Amino acid sequence: MATNISGVGSISSAGLGSGLDVNSIVASLMAIEARPLDILKDQAKGLDSQLSTFGKLQSHFSALRDKSNALTSSSLWNGTTATSADPTALKVLSGAGTAAGSYQVQVSTLAKSQTLTASAAASSTFNEGSITIELGAWTGAPIDTFTAKASSVPVTIDIAAGETSIEAVRDKINGAGAGVIASIVNDANGARLSIRSKDTGLENGFRITTVETVGDADATAGLSALDFDPAGGLTQMTAAQMGSNATLTVNGIAIESASNSLVDVVDGLTLNLLKTTAAPVDVSVAVDSETVKTKVTEFVTAFNDLANFMRTQMAYNPDSKTGGALQGDRAAVSLLNQLRGVINLGSTASGTWSRLSEVGISMKTDGTLAIDSTKLGNGLANLPELKKLLAFDGVDSESTGFMRRFKELADSALGAEGTFETRNSSLKDMLSRNGKNQDAYEVRLSQTEARLRKQYTALDATMAQLNGLSSYLGQQLKALSINTQA
Repeated sequence: MATNISGVGSISSAGLGSGLDVNSIVASLMAIEARPLDILKDQAKGLDSQLSTFGKLQSHFSALRDKSNALTSSSLWNGTTATSADPTALKVLSGAGTAAGSYQVQVSTLAKSQTLTASAAASSTFNEGSITIELGAWTGAPIDTFTAKASSVPVTIDIAAGETSIEAVRDKINGAGAGVIASIVNDANGARLSIRSKDTGLENGFRITTVETVGDADATAGLSALDFDPAGGLTQMTAAQMGSNATLTVNGIAIESASNSLVDVVDGLTLNLLKTTAAPVDVSVAVDSETVKTKVTEFVTAFNDLANFMRTQMAYNPDSKTGGALQGDRAAVSLLNQLRGVINLGSTASGTWSRLSEVGISMKTDGTLAIDSTKLGNGLANLPELKKLLAFDGVDSESTGFMRRFKELADSALGAEGTFETRNSSLKDMLSRNGKNQDAYEVRLSQTEARLRKQYTALDATMAQLNGLSSYLGQQLKALSINTQA
């Protein structure tokens, strides 16, 4: 009996045996295995974003603290501005403690410095020896009396060989710290040495005496040509100008000064005399409300920068279906509530106002602040009460000024144990744990890949053997079928 088994096929499986794509299979399986690692990486990106955003938020809080702190400064509220009716003759500057008021200043004479000039012939070259310079006041008419300045001592300058040129003598005088300044003046007659007092005033005049170690028997030449001592009968230099004091009156009171810059003649007020005046110059000192206004504006800008940043970072975008880095962040929400709480809580610090809106600082619907210039102007017109409303340091929040509250809130948030330090530390810890989890998972994935590759490589080898066996059996069955038919 013939048996037909021609329909028996070979043992096969698509893609198996020696044609098994091990790399593709392992890669596909590892992509699935790596999904938890991808989640960890996404979480790390989110934590990095939060950490960066909190850093920016911290910077905004620092700016808010600085601007609110500026509005609690006593120097701000005690500040004044001074104006001169003739700034070409008299410049004025107010300082701490200057009382508001008006003054009349008349300048009769300006303070001058003594100036001496040597002759051109005598200045061409000098000789060896020494120059002694002593500060003091010249008096008399003509001048014949010298009174040494109590706080100074004579300075002797040695002129050695090789130091006798006009340039060298100038440099030696300037380097001696004798209270004078030497310079070279060039005119049609040649170069001349000119010496003047470093400071103005009668007591800052000076006399010069010289000693020549190499004499020339000529008092008008060599170092002796620099002598200026009318009291001692030794005068070779020409006095272009003698030292003198400034004289002026302030509200009719006579004042004399060695300097043209007078400090604290009126408490905290500096007078800079520029020229004499034929009549009194009006000087007014007023409370500096403009600087307060500037500081208020700067605070509002800092607050709005902070508010806008927080609104953006805490918002949800329905179009992209994504939230800001701080959306739902409890620390950020708490800070925002505290900021609003400062403004919403009235203050009893001032007897005139209790809320910022009453002096022109109000909150808009978007959480930022707006300034009403008219109301702020009314507040600036009453600086003592405005100072209380903004800067008073009370016993509790309700009795404390608004700017001091903001400063204290920012100080607390930015402190060593404040919100930012705590939150940043927490985020860094989470990032650290995330990194360790990624490292551990990477090790696990490496081991999994090695195991899968080993398994599928072995499977590939086994299937190759089975395909070989299948081919052999097929040949044998075919041969058996032929024999049977025969």
